[in-house]
Amino acid sequence: MSTIEATLHSNEQKAKQYVKNVYHATEQRNPHETEFLQAVKEIVDSLVPVLARQPQYMESGILERLLEPEKVISFRVPWVDDQGKVQVNRGYRVQFNSALGPYKGGLRFHPSVNESIIKFLGFEQIFKNSLTGQPIGGGKGGSDFDPKDKTDMEIMRFCQSFMTELYEHIGPDTDVPAGDVGVNAREIGYLFGQYKKLRGTFEAGVLTGKGLEYGGSLARTEATGYGLVYFVQEMLKDNGLEFNGSTVIVSGSGNVSIYAMEKAAEFGAKVVACSDSDGCIYDENGIDLDTVKELKEAGNERISAYTESHPNAKYLDDCSSIWSIPCDIALPCATQNEIDEETAKALIANEVKAVGEGANMPSTNEAIDVFRNNDVLFAPAKAANAGGVAVSALEMAQNSSKLMWSFEDVDARLQDIMKDIYQNSMQAATDYGTPGNLVAGANIAGFIKVADAMIAQGVI
Repeated sequence: MSTIEATLHSNEQKAKQYVKNVYHATEQRNPHETEFLQAVKEIVDSLVPVLARQPQYMESGILERLLEPEKVISFRVPWVDDQGKVQVNRGYRVQFNSALGPYKGGLRFHPSVNESIIKFLGFEQIFKNSLTGQPIGGGKGGSDFDPKDKTDMEIMRFCQSFMTELYEHIGPDTDVPAGDVGVNAREIGYLFGQYKKLRGTFEAGVLTGKGLEYGGSLARTEATGYGLVYFVQEMLKDNGLEFNGSTVIVSGSGNVSIYAMEKAAEFGAKVVACSDSDGCIYDENGIDLDTVKELKEAGNERISAYTESHPNAKYLDDCSSIWSIPCDIALPCATQNEIDEETAKALIANEVKAVGEGANMPSTNEAIDVFRNNDVLFAPAKAANAGGVAVSALEMAQNSSKLMWSFEDVDARLQDIMKDIYQNSMQAATDYGTPGNLVAGANIAGFIKVADAMIAQGVI
């Protein structure tokens, strides 16, 4: 072994031990935060080659700082339901890292929300936002409030109470929330209205995902789903494949899922299945997207109602059954950890060729290993679903300039951003000894930019 090889080997061992020590300390500090720890482990393990080659990141304590949010804000959200009864929910905002710009990340309203989930989402957001090339840091927020089955007036009262607690912590140059699960145009409108009232000014850039009438961006609604398909298309092309002529399944039937299905079909794929939290539908002739939009965007109905107008379609009353349906390409767009190790094996048994993550962390670490070990093309969420936050940053730019760009302009910028994310992730994977591994490549490319900014700004 040469002197150079010996040095590299020694540095790699030091980096592995450093990562192990940092993760153990994080575990000790956050013993019950399962989702956060899962996200941390997946990322820090992939950074060993970077730390071995560039030990200044270890010497600067970058990981120790990166794994600790700059601020964690939690608050009570009291509101009154239509029966006059007082309800109380918990609200959160985790402002994780501002090295690249103001905190940026969505608000999630769902009963499963807790501090661990918000921290995992915020931590992932740091790297995702870095990958977009836009000047935005990482953050996330939300509440255990469930908007399902609530009236418009109840949702408005909740959003007003939530913003009354949050507004002092956000601003166009401080922290810019957006939508996520359970937070769509309606909720953003109520949140923005309350912020405007409390601040007494019209600050369009404080929230993204706004209505077009008051500062929103064309193509923002479609951005995450379209961006996912643009990214996966690049991955497929690099491997001699394409959407055209492929069979696709897409979990979920919300915003991300609907527009991923739309763009995949536009690229010539046949999308045969989608789902909601109750179950899934399988239409071997191809999903009628107009019906899904009518059920979900207009009527807030359950996906089972699809079979009423399409009697040849099948409904399965377990949403996880979607992964038993044979496909060439699987796009998990519903929620975290919906694909575990056994589910991954079932997809492989049905000869899946590619998996693209539209939701945040929808595959467990064990499932990702199964895909990688069986040569299934895998597009990780922090890269593949970055289109939404990328267009949110473009919305911020439009708000700052007081201009509105055309749909075609925004969509063209989105396509360029997703291509750049793919190419930068692939290049980073190659540069650091894991060619073709988009999980490692995305983590590394996102990390280096943030780490260099943190070093430049000192220990703060």
